[in-house]
Amino acid sequence: MTIAYIAQSAGVSVPTVSKVINGRFGVAADTRLRVQAVLNRYGYRKSSPARRSNMIELVFDELTHMWGIEVIRGVEQVAREHRLGVVLTEFGPQRGAIRYWIDDTLARRPDCVVTVAQLTDDERNQLRAQGIPFVVFDPTVELPDDVPFVGATNWNGGRSATRHLIDLGHRRIAIIAGPELVLCCQARLDGYRSATEAAGLRVDAEFVVRAPLTQEGGYAAALALLRRPERPTAIFASNDLQALGVYQAARTIGLCIPADLSVVGFDDLPIAALVDPPMTTIHQPLTEMAVAAAELALALGRGGEVRQAGVELATTLTVRQSTAPPAG
Repeated sequence: MTIAYIAQSAGVSVPTVSKVINGRFGVAADTRLRVQAVLNRYGYRKSSPARRSNMIELVFDELTHMWGIEVIRGVEQVAREHRLGVVLTEFGPQRGAIRYWIDDTLARRPDCVVTVAQLTDDERNQLRAQGIPFVVFDPTVELPDDVPFVGATNWNGGRSATRHLIDLGHRRIAIIAGPELVLCCQARLDGYRSATEAAGLRVDAEFVVRAPLTQEGGYAAALALLRRPERPTAIFASNDLQALGVYQAARTIGLCIPADLSVVGFDDLPIAALVDPPMTTIHQPLTEMAVAAAELALALGRGGEVRQAGVELATTLTVRQSTAPPAG
């Protein structure tokens, strides 16, 4: 399969095909997509050059959450061990305005890509066409079977958090769920429902609220729950930032944690151990997940045998002082 044949099939010039293959600028978006479609149809793969970039590229949508630092720490740990550099790419809030963000990545030809951002089918195909292996970190949507990823046992984490509260004697347990279309948030909600039903309790729809994965989102959702005539005695938040919002809401209306309200978060960010009282939370091994993702991506780049494309690391319950039996 020659570049000339690809050019003829796509109705473009040979230099245009060369620009697409090598990730260079100067090609209109619709033309680039048409050429890439022909390349994918014929399974064209560019021969990998002998020269290596000695870089791992880490890709974020927006680096605004504290857990991003844990991810960076894990990737850098692997990079140091293999004497590689790390390139950090952030789409930012205007991702849609960045037409050719991936061109820079293709031109750099990193040894591998670890992506927290959820790539499109076309973006994944462009990386494949250039022979650049990639691994998705903590996927938020269902992925095709052939896309390698590293995640966490979110369902089990949601179930463990809820069982902990049930074992303490709580029966009115609310959950602040994340956005409906985010895969990990749905898994945590399903774990909550599983534990509630297994204990013979009814899942009260009014105790299930959705909110953004932010402190502000947790605060607004917690206020609505705690101002109900029959308020919950415990709240399980879908991440630690939401849980911080629950702390703020409880204090706003004069409730004491954990005497009046038990709170459980998810992630176990460093701040969870520093708040007052220290937060009970589900430990998500973010740094270890990032290490596993980077090692998997490098292994794919070396052509080594990979036993499984998808890996989930275990979550565990970390009990601190924000949970206690319900008052009275």
